[in-house]
Amino acid sequence: MTERLRARDLAFLTAETPASPRHNATVEVFDPSESGLDFDRLMQLIADRISFVPRYRQRVVAVPGHLAPPVWVDDEHFDLGYHVRRSALPRPGSDDQLRELVARIVSRPLDRTRPLWECYLVEGLEGDRMALLTKSHQALVDGVHTVDLGQLLLDTGPATKHLEPDDWRPRRTPSTAALLSAGVRDVLTDRATLVGTASAASGVAMRTADRATRPARTVAGVLTRRRRRSSSGSPFGPLSQQRRVITVETSLADYRTVRDAHGGTVNDVILATLTGAFRSWLMTRGESLRGVRQLEALVPVSVIDEELEATSLGSQIAPHFVELPVGEASPLVRLHQVSYSFQVHKETGRGVAANRLAGIAGFAPTTFHAIGSRVAFEQLRRGYQVSVTNVPGPQAPLYAAGARMEATYPVPPLVDGQPLAVGVTSYDGRVFYGITADRDLPDVEALHDGVLEALAELLEYSTTARAPRGRRTPGRGRRQSSRARGGVRTDGYDA
Repeated sequence: MTERLRARDLAFLTAETPASPRHNATVEVFDPSESGLDFDRLMQLIADRISFVPRYRQRVVAVPGHLAPPVWVDDEHFDLGYHVRRSALPRPGSDDQLRELVARIVSRPLDRTRPLWECYLVEGLEGDRMALLTKSHQALVDGVHTVDLGQLLLDTGPATKHLEPDDWRPRRTPSTAALLSAGVRDVLTDRATLVGTASAASGVAMRTADRATRPARTVAGVLTRRRRRSSSGSPFGPLSQQRRVITVETSLADYRTVRDAHGGTVNDVILATLTGAFRSWLMTRGESLRGVRQLEALVPVSVIDEELEATSLGSQIAPHFVELPVGEASPLVRLHQVSYSFQVHKETGRGVAANRLAGIAGFAPTTFHAIGSRVAFEQLRRGYQVSVTNVPGPQAPLYAAGARMEATYPVPPLVDGQPLAVGVTSYDGRVFYGITADRDLPDVEALHDGVLEALAELLEYSTTARAPRGRRTPGRGRRQSSRARGGVRTDGYDA
């Protein structure tokens, strides 16, 4: 029995273009030390656990004539060796070389004729380290029926959990006649299938129209971008087919220091840090901040809402829009403006504490980053300029095949009109930024130093200042967090 793609999942396939491949990626750095982690052990680990995500052995098959949405079918020629690949960096194996390799890999769309994922073991990093790059299509990971593979490969201890052997056998792919008859039946009897069919048809029509009108729209698009730039001051342009990846590692303790001195949450401090980094980057580019006072950011948040579909981890993800005050010179004013923008969300009582998410057994941030990118895609009509997905991870070490994970960097996808996306993950006392940028964005590497400098600036104002009366102090922070788990506080980084 086959399962038909839902309209939401189908949208990620129909919207995909060479300039905007619709997949999420994560880069994890491991210290293999005496664990023996190598390519063969990684293959065995994935083979042992892939049965928990059956869709990773399925491919998308279209219904002839697009009479109904495509279906997921077992890949009769599934080859784990195709999806799990081995790579190595030339000496010296620097982090810059790793980022360049990751940027080239995430720029390439996935093969639609096979299951929509890839995994790379990258050897040769400095310090005898290894990196694991996982790449999964947005249509594959919805957080409800399928979680990200990276979530299943990590253990809470160095001992690898051995599971029962998998006796999977692929089911035969339905014939053309069977696909047609099932498609007609579902369209006539199921409203969701009818909606999906209409969505697929409109997607095909839009792509056809796009090819036919592209020469005319090339000139019109330039004029439109010029008008938008003059009216809104947006510094962003269209996407190319290539990417850059910037990674930044910081200390979670620094964000707690700023929070304890000035109030708010760790999430507020992270967004204020990014605001400062964007500001310095725009100034490096020579952008006039008189025309760019704010950047509208989409920040997916975890909520409790009966009207939204729950993820497999018991939470829903909703969009939240924040104006990042890049035109403001004072780092403290930027922090308080960002904190105020989240106050309404906190007061609804719908928020889910970060420590509640990070405390779930087997929780890994990769699935929540995937869901956040889906939310960002679905909110394109709002015309925001950058997406920022901040996911709290476990504050204890995780392991893959006995090798300790030292760092984890999300690599979010880009969408048309937003050539910059940011993912943030806290893990084991550190905060890791993964920034995906279009390769044509000038001087975007300056965001690395911009994040460090913006955080240092906030720290400078925090270590010499007393917490104002009425705000939280370091001694009261943990107790308030435990009282506010009903939804007022969404920090949870005290855990």
